[in-house]
Amino acid sequence: MTTHGELEGTDRAAAGAGGTNGSGAPAPSPAGSPAIQEGLDEELQALRDEVARLRSDRQKALKDLRRERQLRPFQVELLKLQRHLEKSQRRMIILFEGRDAAGKGGTIRRVTRFMNEKHYRVVALGKPTEEQRTQWYFQRYVAQFPHGGEIVLFDRSWYNRAMVEPVFGFCTDDEHRQFMKGVVGFEKDLVRTGTILVKLYFSVTKEEQARRFERRRTDALRQWKLSEVDVQAQELWDEFTGAKYEMLKRTHTSNAPWMVIRSESKHLARLNAMKVILNSVDYEGRDPEVDYVPDPDLVVSGAHEIDMMEAVRIREGRFSH
Repeated sequence: MTTHGELEGTDRAAAGAGGTNGSGAPAPSPAGSPAIQEGLDEELQALRDEVARLRSDRQKALKDLRRERQLRPFQVELLKLQRHLEKSQRRMIILFEGRDAAGKGGTIRRVTRFMNEKHYRVVALGKPTEEQRTQWYFQRYVAQFPHGGEIVLFDRSWYNRAMVEPVFGFCTDDEHRQFMKGVVGFEKDLVRTGTILVKLYFSVTKEEQARRFERRRTDALRQWKLSEVDVQAQELWDEFTGAKYEMLKRTHTSNAPWMVIRSESKHLARLNAMKVILNSVDYEGRDPEVDYVPDPDLVVSGAHEIDMMEAVRIREGRFSH
């Protein structure tokens, strides 16, 4: 026969088995339960992800370090070139042209990284003022020209009127025609009077430009670089290609030739741009151990680029880059 006390003991045991702690609240899950194991698995995966991220960051840092070390001998030579210009009081202008996101700005930063700031300037002019619109087109650029012993690097130049302005309708057809007629003589006089002029055009594919735009759009540290004009650059790709061809065809001269740099790889574009710049000046103290020869697969003359573009047009019926 079961006593009243035994029944109470049985009831308490049943209550414990039901997951309460006597006060009606659920009892803590015992060690090794599915809930605890799931939490441990999540923490372990988070640690694995963090380790993978750190390894990736380390590999990228090492890769970047190797690339920067590759540039170092050429940056040393650029310092020698700069000292030569100071000593001889020569003037030098370098134009950096090309589509948006082609790598112009990054190359300028690498070229000037160790230069004496007193003897070079980077010029990136904005929209002309109303007063400047009434002036001779070249006037605001001439105002930025170097004095003796100085280098001026134009991050986009007077060639805005050959590409960006006509494509976006920022100038009239007549203004564009007048520019194309006058620019060759302007540059010829510039070179004739002793200025060293280097014209670099950075060429990037439509797919790579789109990838770089997407990175700017999604990277908070790069979003400031993306503008409405950039977005339209993809839509107006063919128009820019036609303007590029016309510009090279009419302004590549023996006095002021264009050098076209393939910039799918930003690092290799920077390296080869430095070589082109160094080869434009016969300065003293060149290191014979440095390889000054540009990669022929990445650097071509404006004349060669024109031939290649025309061959593509004949084969495919249109320009493709």
